[in-house]
Amino acid sequence: MKNLKNLVVLGLIVVISFGVLGCATTSGGSPAKVAYSDPTAVETTTIDFGSSDLQQIAEAMVNSMLTFPPIVQVTSERRPVIFVESIKNKTREHIDTEAITDTISTKLIQSGKFRFVDRTKVDAVLKELQYQASGIVDDSTRAQFGRQIGAEYMLYGNFTSIEKLAGRTKDLYYKFTLKLMNVETGIIEWQDEKEIRKVATRKLVGR
Repeated sequence: MKNLKNLVVLGLIVVISFGVLGCATTSGGSPAKVAYSDPTAVETTTIDFGSSDLQQIAEAMVNSMLTFPPIVQVTSERRPVIFVESIKNKTREHIDTEAITDTISTKLIQSGKFRFVDRTKVDAVLKELQYQASGIVDDSTRAQFGRQIGAEYMLYGNFTSIEKLAGRTKDLYYKFTLKLMNVETGIIEWQDEKEIRKVATRKLVGR
């Protein structure tokens, strides 16, 4: 009888141990199975803004700008300098619009047609210039004040959405507008927009 009790206790200890290990693996650890996926593949898991939408917008904007006749003419002669102003997010979602402009500027730089200046790092650059001018850095190697290139164009835009609900159906419409302004004249040299519409229908309970 004593041996039987010992076996029962030992069995409970083993079961509890496996349970604790299982909880540690599923709740605090990595998923049981992880696989790489194509970041450019179409994402249809949610009606909200996703990676596929970002890729569509960036591709459409870059292709439009690079094929616009006046831009083609300008970039055939030189590589204009652009700075990116923040995109205004007028949707109800928390969308990282910087990720969109980063992708667009990356594609434009890789096209070899444009150059960019990063206005978000002005303070960091100024701090470095001041450090180099402090006398600590060899004069023959330090960067000089007043040598930075002024941007010729500003890239900016808006991101809006319209949401409609009808019964179990949700209709979500996005519009991304991008503009290229000549800094000196204030003239908008190029503008385009990309529209995305998604429709989702909730399943009935029990079906």
